[in-house]
Amino acid sequence: MAKLWVFVGTSTGGASKGIYRFSFDPTTGGCGPVALAAEAANPGFVAIHPNGRFLYAANAVGEFQGQKTGAVSAYALDPHTGGLTLLNQQPSGGAGPCHIVADRAGKNVLVANYSGGSVASLPIQADGKLGAPASVIQHHGSSVNPQRQEGPHAHSINLDREDRFAFAADLGLDRVLIYRLDGTRGTLTPNDPAYAAVAPGAGPRHFAFHPSGRFAYVINELDSTVTAFRCDAARGALSEIQAVTTLPVGFTGTNYPAEVVAHPSGRFLYGSNRGHDSIAIFAVDPDSGTLTPAGHQPSGGKDPRNFALDPSGAWMFVGNQSTDNALVFRVDPERGTLSPTGTELSIPAPICFRMVAAQ
Repeated sequence: MAKLWVFVGTSTGGASKGIYRFSFDPTTGGCGPVALAAEAANPGFVAIHPNGRFLYAANAVGEFQGQKTGAVSAYALDPHTGGLTLLNQQPSGGAGPCHIVADRAGKNVLVANYSGGSVASLPIQADGKLGAPASVIQHHGSSVNPQRQEGPHAHSINLDREDRFAFAADLGLDRVLIYRLDGTRGTLTPNDPAYAAVAPGAGPRHFAFHPSGRFAYVINELDSTVTAFRCDAARGALSEIQAVTTLPVGFTGTNYPAEVVAHPSGRFLYGSNRGHDSIAIFAVDPDSGTLTPAGHQPSGGKDPRNFALDPSGAWMFVGNQSTDNALVFRVDPERGTLSPTGTELSIPAPICFRMVAAQ
C-alpha cells in the first residue's frame, strides 16, 4: 500500500504555528516525524483537492483584509515531499470559518462560517488558486439554548457523492440546511426541501454519509446524540429514523461531541466525545441504517475534537486538542473496536486530519 502524507489543521492560539504533516505507512502503521508544513493563522480544517496536488485551509479568524470575515487559503501540495506553498487567499464569506470541503470534480471549495452563521462556495481555478466567493448564503434564526443558539452557527458543510447537494449542519438553528450545488457556476441555492430538523437544543455539528449513500448521520454537540437519517438521493431530502446517545450509561459529566465518521465498510460509525474523552463506536444495520452502541475507546488525551480513518479503514488517527497529542489506533474489521498501537504524536492543538497518497 502506498504511503500517505497526513496533514493536520490546528488552532494557533497557543504553541501551534499552522498546518503540520507526517508520513504514514498503512502496511505497518508506522509514522514519520511531525513537521510544520505551513505557517498559518488558525487553519483548523483543511481539504485536499481530488488530484492530490492542492490543499485548502479554512482560517478561523474574525477579520480578513479589514473585513469581518474569515479566510480560505490555497496551497500547492508537493506529493513527493509533503511541502505546501501558499498560492492565494480569499475571504470565506463570514467570520470564523470552521469546516471546508472540496467537491469531487475539483472545481469548487465549500466552507461553513461558525461565527458568521453562513456558508459559501469558492471556485477553484486551473492553477489551484481560489476565486472570490461565487455565493454566500447567510443563515437566519435561533433555537432554544440562549447561550449557544442565540443565532445561526454553521458548523460543517458536506457534499453527496454526485456533487449535487450540500448539507450544512447549523448548531444554532437545530437544522441541517440543504443546498443545490451548480458545479459549473460554483453556486449554492436553497433546495426543496430546504432543511431537516433535529431535536430542539440538540446542536447539530458534523455530518457523515454512509458509504451506500442511503443513510446519513449528524452528531449533536449540545445533547450528546447522533441523529440517523434516511437519504432520498434524487431530492436531496433527509428523513430522521433514530437518535442515540454517544455516552455510556451512568456518565453525568459535561460532554460536547465533535466529529462523526462512517467506516468505509459501512458496518460501523464513530463519534468523538469531548468530556468523556472517548470515541463512541456504533454498529450499523445495513438494511435500516440504525445504530447499536458497541462500546467506547478512551482517546488517550483530553478533548478529542477530530479523528479520521485511513482509506483502507484499518487505522484511525485521533487528535486531542487540549493535550496537544494524537494517537494511532488499529481498527478491528469484524467488530469495529479500536486498539492503541502505542504510537503517540506530539502535535499542538490538533483539529483536523486529512490524507493524500505520497509519491
